[in-house]
Amino acid sequence: MSKSTKSGGFLPKVVGIGLAATGAAHFVVPEAFEGITKLPFPKDTRSWISRNGATELAVGTAIALPQTRKLGLVGLGAYVGWLGYNVARNS
Repeated sequence: MSKSTKSGGFLPKVVGIGLAATGAAHFVVPEAFEGITKLPFPKDTRSWISRNGATELAVGTAIALPQTRKLGLVGLGAYVGWLGYNVARNS
């Protein structure tokens, strides 16, 4: 069995790196995330852009690494659920 097969392969790494890159982008171009962040967080939106960026960076990194992938996937589920809850609450 190859190392990439044991670690879950290419797709989880790409997804994790993509999510981590999106998280980092929150700090580089925060204005790009304003519209989507206002929906779940209408108050203090700019602060939540940074918080969400840090969360996506951490969760994406965890998913990209085989040693922390399961924890990262649990974190992703919790994060998506929490965002959905806030969208519903503020709509």
